[in-house]
Amino acid sequence: MHTLVLFDIDGTLLSSSSAGRRAIERAFAAEFDDLAFFEQVRFDGKTDPQIVRELYHAAGAPDRATPERTATLLAQYITQLELEVAERGHLVRSLPGVPALLDALEAVDGVCLGLLTGNVVAGARLKLGAAGIDFARFRLGAYGSDHADRPMLPAIAAERAMPHFGRVPSGTEVVILGDTPADVTCGNGIGARAVAVATGAYSVEVLRDAGAAAVFDTFDATDAVLEAILCPTTR
Repeated sequence: MHTLVLFDIDGTLLSSSSAGRRAIERAFAAEFDDLAFFEQVRFDGKTDPQIVRELYHAAGAPDRATPERTATLLAQYITQLELEVAERGHLVRSLPGVPALLDALEAVDGVCLGLLTGNVVAGARLKLGAAGIDFARFRLGAYGSDHADRPMLPAIAAERAMPHFGRVPSGTEVVILGDTPADVTCGNGIGARAVAVATGAYSVEVLRDAGAAAVFDTFDATDAVLEAILCPTTR
C-alpha cells in the first residue's frame, strides 16, 4: 500500500515561538503605525495570503488586499522572517516526537512524505531549517504560495505525488497531519484522512469533533501514531 503523508508545519512539526507573527508585524509596520488590528485575526489554520488579506480588512484597508500588494507584503515578510530566524532561531524547535516519527515513516516502504502548509514555500524552508528539520526530507508539498484557499492545497499536493505513485493518490491513500480543525477538514474534497495532534491551540476534543480519524496529545507515542497514519480503519 502506498500512502501520501502530508504534514502541517506550525503547531504540528514545530513551534516557531511566534517568529512568523513578529515577522508579519514588522512587515505591516511599514504601512501602519498602530497594529492593534492584529488582535482581531487568528493565524492558525490559515494560509499566509489569507492572513494578509484578513489583516488588511481588519485594518480598515481592504482595498490594499490586491494580489500584487499581497505578494509585495509577503516578500517583505520573508525578509523579516530571515531576520527573526537569525536573531531568535534558537527558540524555534521541533515538537515532541516529531524527529522519531519522521524517521519511522521514512523507513516504511510506500510512504511518501510531504508538506501541506499555509506557509509560503520560503517561509516553510526558513522555519523548518531553524527547527533542525531538513526540508529535503519532504518529497513534495503544497503551500500558501500555491493557493490562498487552504482546502485547495490537498489536491495540489496529490497532483505533485503522481511521479511517486504513477497516478494521483486520493481517499485513504492521503493522510493529513495537523493541529487545527482547518487541517482536519481541508482534505475532505479528495477524501483524505486526518490525524491530529493537540500541540497547537486546539484541544483533543475539538480536533476529534472536527472529524480527525485519530487525535494525540503529542507525537511521542511513535508506534501508535504510525498505526493511526497507516491504518485506514483507525478511529
